[in-house]
Amino acid sequence: MKEVKGRHIVVIGAARSGMAAASLLHKKGARVFVTDSNTISEATRQHFQALGIPYEENGHTERARKAEFAVVSPGVPTEAPLVQQYLKSGKKVYSELEVASWFNDRPVIAVTGSNGKTTVTSWLGHTWKQAQKQSTVAGNIGYAFSDNIDGIDQSGDVILEVSSFQLDHIEEFHPKVSLILNITPDHLDRYQNSMEQYAQSKFRITENQTADDWFIYHYDDPIVRKHAEMLSKKEDAPRLLAFSNRSEVPEGAFVRDDNIIFKLNNSEEVLMPIHEVGLSGTHNLNNGLATALAARVSEIRNEVIRESLKTFEGVEHRLELVRTVDGVRYINDSKATNINAVWYALDSYDMPMVLILGGRDKGNDYRDLIEQIRKKVHTIVAIGEAQHKIEQQLGTVAPNFELANTLPEAVKIGQQYAKRGEIVLLSPACSSFDMFDNYEHRGEVFKKAVNDL
Repeated sequence: MKEVKGRHIVVIGAARSGMAAASLLHKKGARVFVTDSNTISEATRQHFQALGIPYEENGHTERARKAEFAVVSPGVPTEAPLVQQYLKSGKKVYSELEVASWFNDRPVIAVTGSNGKTTVTSWLGHTWKQAQKQSTVAGNIGYAFSDNIDGIDQSGDVILEVSSFQLDHIEEFHPKVSLILNITPDHLDRYQNSMEQYAQSKFRITENQTADDWFIYHYDDPIVRKHAEMLSKKEDAPRLLAFSNRSEVPEGAFVRDDNIIFKLNNSEEVLMPIHEVGLSGTHNLNNGLATALAARVSEIRNEVIRESLKTFEGVEHRLELVRTVDGVRYINDSKATNINAVWYALDSYDMPMVLILGGRDKGNDYRDLIEQIRKKVHTIVAIGEAQHKIEQQLGTVAPNFELANTLPEAVKIGQQYAKRGEIVLLSPACSSFDMFDNYEHRGEVFKKAVNDL
């Protein structure tokens, strides 16, 4: 644990993570100053005032440059001038995830990946509940890790959803069990458009793990598998378990004859038939395999794991059925903020559909969706800042292409084109920040528009 009492620390960014880190450091006796280049919300201001934490907004003054080290919110890029100033002067910059880990003694199960991490983190929480095993679910999923330190109950395990931005600035963060679900292009705008830099960031989840720990990885993902192979050669490497729905793995979980098989300590056992897994789609089968392995190494019994895989119903804003109107199903997949997530969404259905795409572009190549669109999508409705790029790349791929100024307008267009037995799917492939506060806000606006039909 790092001693922070009396030390002068600047927290850069006053959103959820920054607020949580500032509050925790203040509680531990640090002299904290919060700085944000944007306006701080009224609720956050009141929170800081109540605790006596000084802050500034709408820019950084000289005071923000004078701390011993900085703590950076995930929304603030490493390239931000203030962050660069700290790094160039040889001072440390830490993430909120790292700061919280200094004060945590509980075993950590940490989940990362380009897609599926919220689903798997929630699924693990569901499994621990089924096992009546104490856990705290936090991280990138909506509750900052720092908010769960020094709580009422400090027993049990911590289940964390971890983003690449949070891993960019770790030093001691050390999960007992780490999971990498997949690595596909996402957030490349934050990594100099380099897939390698983005992947290296994700791989940091394993950097402090030892032979007492576990690393669970997707065997079918070539980037992740290569990392596992390199890790296995390291002295004191974590124990490796793979999951795959396509091929048999050296050790871990895989599918044979439509059954989930555990292969552990060189012996095999059948867990359950794949048709009993509650969530549909091959990506969710992989998510279920990853969940099952993490539960198993955390000493949860097979019958509990089976029950959890059968009963988990998924997360809000991820392939969520909003309602059926005149025989048309409206699906909210607002959480699909990259191309790969949309590919998985399209892969989950076998009926004709209207696809609503768009938002703030993150360096996407929408042409990666062409094959899936040709098979299933008769109408594309494009929204947001990315709509003209989408039109340029996909304008002639589906029989119909429409532009909408707002999401409710897109829903109405979807209603005009969709027939009984079809789907209107919001799966944007983009971030929401051009029109909305976050993907949850976008999902809520979509749901309201559908319920207003």
